[in-house]
Amino acid sequence: MTSGIESVTREWDGLTIPAAGTYLLDQAHKRVGFVVRHMMVSKVRGEFAEATATITVAEDPLQSSVTATIQAASISTGQTDRDNHLRSGDFLEAEKYPTLEYRSTGVKSHDGNEFVLTGELTIKGVTREVELEVEFEGVGRSPYGQDIFGFSASTEIDREDFGLTWNVALETGGVVVGKKIKIEIEGEAIRQEA
Repeated sequence: MTSGIESVTREWDGLTIPAAGTYLLDQAHKRVGFVVRHMMVSKVRGEFAEATATITVAEDPLQSSVTATIQAASISTGQTDRDNHLRSGDFLEAEKYPTLEYRSTGVKSHDGNEFVLTGELTIKGVTREVELEVEFEGVGRSPYGQDIFGFSASTEIDREDFGLTWNVALETGGVVVGKKIKIEIEGEAIRQEA
């Protein structure tokens, strides 16, 4: 094996991409976040602190896949009472359903460094197909000799499709919690030794 970045990258469709192999989400360089409307006038942002993902980069990049597990109880919006409510039976029911799961089922399309992945998202035991818009951010080698690549991804879901139906109607019209949730993911993945 030759030394240097050339040994872990390759050219494909005008991009420098990682070599085929298994990559794990770097716990020190990730954010699994979300945005939801509150009281019809503002947005609440939060994240899940505990999440793991395995990305299998295939010889044919369009055959690559990802699986991810998110710990429901790790939800954080910066407000303890709200976080406890989100963990409760009104929302995630974290004790009964400790994880949210994602499994890609294919690459629907790509344009340059932008990809659309189809996959199955499971929340509270309910599985729905979602499309994840992924932007490949680049590939490199860390100062610690780890081969890495970066990505960002997003999708929007209707929380009621997953049984997250709690809400309160407002006197002025509308509801306390919006139905649409935007999921935003940023991360680096580290190549695992064969």
